[in-house]
Amino acid sequence: MLTLFHQTLCPLSRYVRLMLGEYGLTARLVEEKFWERREDFLLLNPAGALPVLVEEGQPPIPGAAIITEYIEETRGADHPDNRLFPQSVGGRVEVRRLASWFNDKFYAEVSGPLTTERVFKRYMTAEQGGGPPDTDAMRAARHNIRYHLAYIGWLVRTRNFLAGDRLTFADLAAAAHVSVADYLGDVPWSEDEAARSWYARVKSRPSFRPLLAETMAGLAPSKTYADLDF
Repeated sequence: MLTLFHQTLCPLSRYVRLMLGEYGLTARLVEEKFWERREDFLLLNPAGALPVLVEEGQPPIPGAAIITEYIEETRGADHPDNRLFPQSVGGRVEVRRLASWFNDKFYAEVSGPLTTERVFKRYMTAEQGGGPPDTDAMRAARHNIRYHLAYIGWLVRTRNFLAGDRLTFADLAAAAHVSVADYLGDVPWSEDEAARSWYARVKSRPSFRPLLAETMAGLAPSKTYADLDF
Protein backbone atom coordinates (compact mmCIF):
# COMPACT_ATOMS: atom_id res chain seq x y z
CA MET A 1 0.00 0.00 0.00
CA LEU A 2 1.42 3.36 -1.09
CA THR A 3 0.52 6.64 0.59
CA LEU A 4 1.52 9.97 -0.91
CA PHE A 5 1.56 13.13 1.14
CA HIS A 6 0.98 15.91 -1.37
CA GLN A 7 -0.73 19.17 -2.25
CA THR A 8 -3.00 19.53 -5.29
CA LEU A 9 -1.02 22.37 -6.87
CA CYS A 10 2.42 21.34 -5.62
CA PRO A 11 4.34 20.68 -8.86
CA LEU A 12 6.74 18.21 -7.24
CA SER A 13 3.79 16.23 -5.90
CA ARG A 14 2.22 16.28 -9.35
CA TYR A 15 5.41 14.88 -10.85
CA VAL A 16 5.24 11.88 -8.52
CA ARG A 17 1.54 11.38 -9.22
CA LEU A 18 2.20 11.33 -12.98
CA MET A 19 5.00 8.82 -12.50
CA LEU A 20 2.79 6.56 -10.42
CA GLY A 21 0.05 6.85 -13.04
CA GLU A 22 2.39 5.91 -15.88
CA TYR A 23 3.42 2.77 -13.99
CA GLY A 24 -0.19 1.91 -13.13
CA LEU A 25 0.35 2.39 -9.39
CA THR A 26 -2.37 3.60 -7.05
CA ALA A 27 -1.55 5.57 -3.92
CA ARG A 28 -3.71 6.83 -1.10
CA LEU A 29 -3.50 10.62 -1.35
CA VAL A 30 -3.16 12.69 1.81
CA GLU A 31 -3.38 16.47 1.45
CA GLU A 32 -0.67 17.84 3.72
CA LYS A 33 -0.64 21.48 4.82
CA PHE A 34 3.14 21.53 4.92
CA TRP A 35 3.24 25.14 6.16
CA GLU A 36 1.74 23.98 9.47
CA ARG A 37 4.82 21.80 10.15
CA ARG A 38 2.70 19.11 11.74
CA GLU A 39 4.74 16.95 14.14
CA ASP A 40 3.66 13.64 12.62
CA PHE A 41 4.61 14.88 9.16
CA LEU A 42 8.01 16.12 10.36
CA LEU A 43 8.67 12.62 11.64
CA LEU A 44 8.26 11.43 8.05
CA ASN A 45 10.37 14.23 6.58
CA PRO A 46 12.23 16.53 8.99
CA ALA A 47 12.68 19.00 6.13
CA GLY A 48 8.92 19.55 6.19
CA ALA A 49 8.71 19.50 2.39
CA LEU A 50 6.47 17.70 -0.09
CA PRO A 51 6.09 15.15 -1.52
CA VAL A 52 6.63 12.17 0.78
CA LEU A 53 5.83 8.60 -0.24
CA VAL A 54 5.20 5.93 2.37
CA GLU A 55 5.16 2.21 1.65
CA GLU A 56 4.47 -0.34 4.35
CA GLY A 57 7.65 -1.99 5.60
CA GLN A 58 9.92 0.73 4.17
CA PRO A 59 11.26 3.98 5.62
CA PRO A 60 9.51 7.18 4.46
CA ILE A 61 10.71 8.30 1.02
CA PRO A 62 11.02 12.12 0.95
CA GLY A 63 11.44 14.30 -2.12
CA ALA A 64 10.53 13.89 -5.77
CA ALA A 65 14.00 12.84 -6.95
CA ILE A 66 14.36 10.14 -4.27
CA ILE A 67 10.84 8.87 -4.92
CA THR A 68 11.65 8.67 -8.64
CA GLU A 69 14.69 6.49 -7.99
CA TYR A 70 12.75 4.32 -5.53
CA ILE A 71 9.85 3.67 -7.89
CA GLU A 72 12.20 2.98 -10.78
CA GLU A 73 14.24 0.53 -8.71
CA THR A 74 11.24 -1.29 -7.25
CA ARG A 75 8.69 -1.11 -10.09
CA GLY A 76 10.50 -0.19 -13.31
CA ALA A 77 11.38 -3.74 -14.29
CA ASP A 78 7.66 -4.59 -14.25
CA HIS A 79 7.17 -2.24 -17.22
CA PRO A 80 9.88 -3.12 -19.75
CA ASP A 81 7.90 -1.74 -22.70
CA ASN A 82 7.29 1.70 -21.23
CA ARG A 83 10.09 2.16 -18.74
CA LEU A 84 10.59 5.82 -17.90
CA PHE A 85 14.40 5.61 -17.73
CA PRO A 86 16.40 4.75 -20.87
CA GLN A 87 18.63 1.70 -20.83
CA SER A 88 21.79 3.53 -21.88
CA VAL A 89 23.98 5.35 -19.35
CA GLY A 90 24.04 8.49 -21.51
CA GLY A 91 20.28 8.43 -21.87
CA ARG A 92 19.83 8.20 -18.12
CA VAL A 93 22.17 11.11 -17.58
CA GLU A 94 20.10 13.24 -19.96
CA VAL A 95 16.84 12.28 -18.27
CA ARG A 96 18.27 13.10 -14.84
CA ARG A 97 19.68 16.40 -16.13
CA LEU A 98 16.35 17.53 -17.52
CA ALA A 99 14.34 16.30 -14.54
CA SER A 100 16.68 18.32 -12.33
CA TRP A 101 16.27 21.33 -14.64
CA PHE A 102 12.53 21.39 -14.00
CA ASN A 103 12.41 20.12 -10.42
CA ASP A 104 15.14 22.52 -9.30
CA LYS A 105 15.59 25.42 -11.72
CA PHE A 106 12.05 25.79 -13.08
CA TYR A 107 10.70 25.29 -9.57
CA ALA A 108 12.96 28.00 -8.13
CA GLU A 109 12.28 30.46 -10.95
CA VAL A 110 8.67 29.82 -11.94
CA SER A 111 6.40 27.21 -10.38
CA GLY A 112 7.60 27.63 -6.80
CA PRO A 113 7.09 31.41 -6.65
CA LEU A 114 3.75 31.23 -8.49
CA THR A 115 2.27 28.59 -6.21
CA THR A 116 3.66 30.19 -3.07
CA GLU A 117 2.41 33.68 -3.88
CA ARG A 118 -0.87 32.82 -5.58
CA VAL A 119 -1.92 29.65 -3.77
CA PHE A 120 -0.24 28.67 -0.51
CA LYS A 121 0.02 32.13 1.03
CA ARG A 122 -3.79 32.23 1.02
CA TYR A 123 -3.82 29.55 3.71
CA MET A 124 -0.82 30.61 5.79
CA THR A 125 -0.84 32.77 8.87
CA ALA A 126 1.50 35.75 9.05
CA GLU A 127 3.82 33.69 11.26
CA GLN A 128 3.89 30.95 8.62
CA GLY A 129 4.81 33.41 5.86
CA GLY A 130 1.32 34.25 4.66
CA GLY A 131 0.01 37.61 3.61
CA PRO A 132 -0.46 39.53 0.36
CA PRO A 133 1.27 38.05 -2.69
CA ASP A 134 4.64 39.45 -3.64
CA THR A 135 3.94 41.08 -7.00
CA ASP A 136 7.64 41.37 -7.83
CA ALA A 137 8.11 37.62 -7.35
CA MET A 138 5.12 36.88 -9.57
CA ARG A 139 6.33 39.30 -12.23
CA ALA A 140 9.75 37.65 -12.25
CA ALA A 141 8.20 34.17 -12.52
CA ARG A 142 6.07 35.23 -15.49
CA HIS A 143 9.15 36.64 -17.15
CA ASN A 144 11.24 33.54 -16.46
CA ILE A 145 8.70 31.11 -17.86
CA ARG A 146 9.28 32.48 -21.33
CA TYR A 147 12.82 31.19 -21.67
CA HIS A 148 11.88 27.86 -20.10
CA LEU A 149 9.09 27.51 -22.64
CA ALA A 150 11.53 28.37 -25.42
CA TYR A 151 13.91 25.69 -24.11
CA ILE A 152 11.14 23.08 -24.19
CA GLY A 153 10.33 24.13 -27.73
CA TRP A 154 13.98 23.90 -28.78
CA LEU A 155 14.27 20.37 -27.36
CA VAL A 156 11.16 18.98 -29.04
CA ARG A 157 12.01 20.47 -32.42
CA THR A 158 14.84 17.93 -32.66
CA ARG A 159 13.46 15.12 -30.48
CA ASN A 160 10.16 13.31 -30.19
CA PHE A 161 10.10 13.97 -26.44
CA LEU A 162 12.31 16.10 -24.21
CA ALA A 163 15.08 13.56 -23.63
CA GLY A 164 14.78 11.49 -26.80
CA ASP A 165 12.38 9.32 -28.75
CA ARG A 166 10.30 8.08 -25.81
CA LEU A 167 8.43 9.55 -22.88
CA THR A 168 10.63 9.67 -19.78
CA PHE A 169 10.74 11.12 -16.29
CA ALA A 170 12.00 14.34 -17.92
CA ASP A 171 8.68 14.89 -19.70
CA LEU A 172 6.70 14.15 -16.54
CA ALA A 173 8.77 16.58 -14.50
CA ALA A 174 8.42 19.35 -17.07
CA ALA A 175 4.70 18.77 -17.59
CA ALA A 176 4.01 18.71 -13.86
CA HIS A 177 5.59 22.12 -13.35
CA VAL A 178 4.08 23.60 -16.50
CA SER A 179 0.65 22.29 -15.49
CA VAL A 180 0.65 24.39 -12.32
CA ALA A 181 1.48 27.55 -14.25
CA ASP A 182 -1.17 26.55 -16.79
CA TYR A 183 -3.78 26.12 -14.04
CA LEU A 184 -3.01 29.68 -12.96
CA GLY A 185 -3.17 30.97 -16.54
CA ASP A 186 0.48 32.06 -16.59
CA VAL A 187 1.80 30.16 -19.62
CA PRO A 188 2.19 32.26 -22.80
CA TRP A 189 1.35 29.40 -25.16
CA SER A 190 1.20 31.64 -28.21
CA GLU A 191 4.96 32.18 -28.00
CA ASP A 192 6.05 28.62 -28.85
CA GLU A 193 3.93 26.23 -30.91
CA ALA A 194 6.36 23.33 -30.51
CA ALA A 195 6.21 23.55 -26.71
CA ARG A 196 2.43 23.82 -26.83
CA SER A 197 2.14 20.72 -29.05
CA TRP A 198 4.45 18.73 -26.75
CA TYR A 199 2.39 19.68 -23.69
CA ALA A 200 -0.86 18.81 -25.47
CA ARG A 201 0.51 15.31 -26.15
CA VAL A 202 1.64 14.77 -22.57
CA LYS A 203 -1.48 16.12 -20.92
CA SER A 204 -3.61 13.86 -23.15
CA ARG A 205 -2.14 10.78 -21.46
CA PRO A 206 -4.35 8.83 -19.03
CA SER A 207 -1.96 9.57 -16.15
CA PHE A 208 -2.86 13.27 -16.48
CA ARG A 209 -6.63 12.85 -16.16
CA PRO A 210 -6.83 12.92 -12.35
CA LEU A 211 -4.82 16.16 -12.25
CA LEU A 212 -6.98 17.88 -14.86
CA ALA A 213 -10.13 16.90 -12.96
CA GLU A 214 -9.03 18.52 -9.70
CA THR A 215 -9.62 22.13 -8.73
CA MET A 216 -8.98 24.21 -5.64
CA ALA A 217 -11.83 25.93 -3.81
CA GLY A 218 -11.84 29.64 -4.51
CA LEU A 219 -9.22 29.34 -7.26
CA ALA A 220 -10.65 28.30 -10.61
CA PRO A 221 -8.31 26.97 -13.32
CA SER A 222 -7.63 28.83 -16.55
CA LYS A 223 -10.22 28.35 -19.29
CA THR A 224 -8.08 25.96 -21.33
CA TYR A 225 -6.48 24.07 -18.43
CA ALA A 226 -8.49 20.87 -18.91
CA ASP A 227 -8.88 21.32 -22.69
CA LEU A 228 -6.86 18.68 -24.53
CA ASP A 229 -7.15 20.58 -27.81
CA PHE A 230 -6.13 24.04 -26.70
